[in-house]
Amino acid sequence: MTALSALFIGFILGLRHALDADHIAAVAALATRSRSIRETVRTGIAWGFGHSVTLLAVCLFIIILQIPFPENISGALEFLVGLILIWLGLDVILRVIRKRIHVHVHSHVDTGRHIHFHSHLDEPDHTKSIHDHEHHSNLPSRAVVIGTMHGLAGSAALLLLSTSQKTSISEAIIYVILFGAGSIIGMGILSAIIAWPIMASARKGINIFKKFNLFIGGFTTLVGTLFITHSFNHVKELLANL
Repeated sequence: MTALSALFIGFILGLRHALDADHIAAVAALATRSRSIRETVRTGIAWGFGHSVTLLAVCLFIIILQIPFPENISGALEFLVGLILIWLGLDVILRVIRKRIHVHVHSHVDTGRHIHFHSHLDEPDHTKSIHDHEHHSNLPSRAVVIGTMHGLAGSAALLLLSTSQKTSISEAIIYVILFGAGSIIGMGILSAIIAWPIMASARKGINIFKKFNLFIGGFTTLVGTLFITHSFNHVKELLANL
């Protein structure tokens, strides 16, 4: 395998990396707060940006210093990702159950057609509710932070891929950069795909919208639980060695 083909494979694997179950679950849970496909894609790109920056930073540090990545540390980071996914999933479920969520579709001249949802938990009369809201254009910080944590958990696997071939340090670094770029693009595409059924369910009415959100919350919580179960032994070994 030539160096060029290995780098190309790194980019393709980055695209594929976006389809991992924990990534889908995290971005789907984050997308339940989005009001349009554009906003959901921005959330996915923000997640991918945080994910890729962490991957690059950790891999650069380890590749340049030529130090091993302890397996127990990797397992403990997966455990942390599991906790984050459970938190995201339960947050979606509780927002649906505990808050009087109202949703409708409307348009703006500058931002186009999108959904507007909000809580009427402390508002007995919906007709007196204030529906004014802002549309932010910056990357969502919540998604960046969660992507960063995912990047820590995925560093060990990426290091194994980038150094599995007989490549120089510079080629390994370029591989990691292209992998990260592929992850960002892949997550942007995936976010657009996730956004469509969320927006469609909102247009069908509040009951369908709530049920779909409950499904996303349940799925995210399940994936988080599986991650914790899978990595629990690594955490026990890490604590035992402290």
